[in-house]
Amino acid sequence: MSATAYAIHGEVAVITLDNPPVNGLGYALRRGISEGVERAEDDAAVRCIVLIGTVLGFSGGADVKEFGTPLALAAPNLRSLVSEIEACSKPVIAAIGGIAMGGGLELSLACHYRVAAAGARIALPEVKLGLLPGAGGTQRLPRVVGLETALNMIVSGAAVTSEELAGTRLFDRMIDGELLAGAIDFARQVAEVRPLPRVRELPVRHANAEGFLGFARAIVKAQAKSFPAPSACVDAVAASLGAFEPGLAEERALFSRLVLSPESAALRHAFFAERAAARIADVPADTPVRTIRSAAVIGAGTMGGGIAMSFANAGIPVTVLDASAEALEKGLAAVRRNYESAAQKGKLSAADLQARCALISGTLEAKELAAADILVEAVFEDLAVKRKVFQELDALAKPGAILASNTSTLDIDTIALSTSRPAEVLGLHFFSPANVMRLLEIVRGRATSHEVLASALALAKKLNKVGVVAGVCDGFIGNRMLGPYLRQVELLLLEGALPAQLDGALERWGWAMGPCRMMDLAGNDVAGFIRRRQYAENPQAPRSHIADRLVELGRFGQKSGKGYYRYEPGARGALADAEVERVILDTARGAGLTRRPISEAEIAERCVCALINEGAKILEEGIAARASDIDVVYLTGYGFPVSRGGPMFYADTLGLPRIVRIMRRFAANPASDPDFWKPAALLAELALAGKTLNA
Repeated sequence: MSATAYAIHGEVAVITLDNPPVNGLGYALRRGISEGVERAEDDAAVRCIVLIGTVLGFSGGADVKEFGTPLALAAPNLRSLVSEIEACSKPVIAAIGGIAMGGGLELSLACHYRVAAAGARIALPEVKLGLLPGAGGTQRLPRVVGLETALNMIVSGAAVTSEELAGTRLFDRMIDGELLAGAIDFARQVAEVRPLPRVRELPVRHANAEGFLGFARAIVKAQAKSFPAPSACVDAVAASLGAFEPGLAEERALFSRLVLSPESAALRHAFFAERAAARIADVPADTPVRTIRSAAVIGAGTMGGGIAMSFANAGIPVTVLDASAEALEKGLAAVRRNYESAAQKGKLSAADLQARCALISGTLEAKELAAADILVEAVFEDLAVKRKVFQELDALAKPGAILASNTSTLDIDTIALSTSRPAEVLGLHFFSPANVMRLLEIVRGRATSHEVLASALALAKKLNKVGVVAGVCDGFIGNRMLGPYLRQVELLLLEGALPAQLDGALERWGWAMGPCRMMDLAGNDVAGFIRRRQYAENPQAPRSHIADRLVELGRFGQKSGKGYYRYEPGARGALADAEVERVILDTARGAGLTRRPISEAEIAERCVCALINEGAKILEEGIAARASDIDVVYLTGYGFPVSRGGPMFYADTLGLPRIVRIMRRFAANPASDPDFWKPAALLAELALAGKTLNA
């Protein structure tokens, strides 16, 4: 089936790009464009050519399905297609509507003219995959929009509207009305213009190019941290100041180097992993999805308020229920303050602020939730409390309503049995702050129906979240893995580290936040409550004596002004506290441990290997459908360094045999529990076979 359509409108040949969903420039589409251009060249009656997309847009760039396959390089590849269009003897006009991104924009830059509809989104987002534009984008874009605008677009990867670029040489005309008709009319006007204008022949002008580039390099280097692509983008754009062909050669050399970098491999893995997470093997693609027109949230606390904001941000009216008038008023006031803060920072218009606040209402009467399409429970993390709430929701919710729990650890199957409709029940584990964090862990109960699961995945997308499906176990994917990770934090503190050293080591390794700072932010009392439940359920479970002692001392974290650190008004960040050091030293003495110097490498290896091993167990048990789902959870919800691709991808990068050897070394540590470091059966099996977790 052809990915293009060819039509003649008088003396104008129109080639329509048609490769759903975003006109990705896969092999079939590239070949169709090439054949269409050749056909028009050979037709004496054709005076000019229009390339246009469908209602989906002009082109979203490379076809991601071909990444890493021979088809990506099959002739015509994107570079050769760009050259073919640029060399065409008849004028080629790109008619841009919807989107023109990545290779799609590079394709249009090879055309002799470009016209655009209002509202089109223009971008070269390759930097987000650890790459740079590889088909002339870094050389042609500066020639039509200027050095500064081009550099900003390429380094950030951000989209710009066609209206913002209307005054540049990128567009020869903005089209009012129907795009195709306007493009054909423009084509007829330029059909006989010679010589044909080519972007490559334009100079790049700037009053102080070297000064600007020096400033840009310094800024980009500071912001890019461990990622090489942004700095390479600056170097490639700088090459556009000279002759075109040497600049193009520099772009290709830099692109080739980035393709082989581990950072780009990690970013590409994350890109595909997010898309794979939405596919559930036993849930057919055509499973009906329920429309969510209204929502309810039970609990007006910090989490409940954030969940309500998530619905309102997606344009879904939401009612918040609380048993206490004071708590309800406090929660809704916090929501409004959050929106006002966003407006003050310029992230939200005054009109949007009012519109979103208007979508959120509060009530003390449960009966007012009866019409909601989905009801999300966000009350205290106690199984008995949640079961009681679900009994009440079951009695009042309309037939077909989805009942969801925001539990972070508890058994969804037990909660579902509190209702007469377990097929309608699942977990929706939002991460705090719920209106900001991208991850939504969707916990699939034993009885959860395919329709409810598919609806939850669709809802995640509507809420601008990354939905990852998890099975039922204590902690699901993210928090279950966090247990062994925090166990190593406890032991490292006992054996010789202090919170600032431990956090610093992991943050320098790439984590967004060290574990002690993270616990202070999340609330040590919350984690302490979960540990007490786990101790009661399993008396043999290892104790976190330091963490428990801090809770006993009222050191709940930032909320109480003290946790692993001390927090004082006016102070910049967390402050070390002698009381915490005394707790650590006293606990170590009580355990009979002699403290020793601990290296940053040991801190990073122990914490990350603990994650990897538990992740392998989760994969082995089927709690996660695929290793990449685990990576998505840790990249989007826990601050794992994106440059390392997630814990499972990092294990594959390092090599599973090496991971097993490292774990055996830790097992020999006299202060360790050898059973803790026993490799998961799947990890040991794959390591022996020389295979990977992300097979």
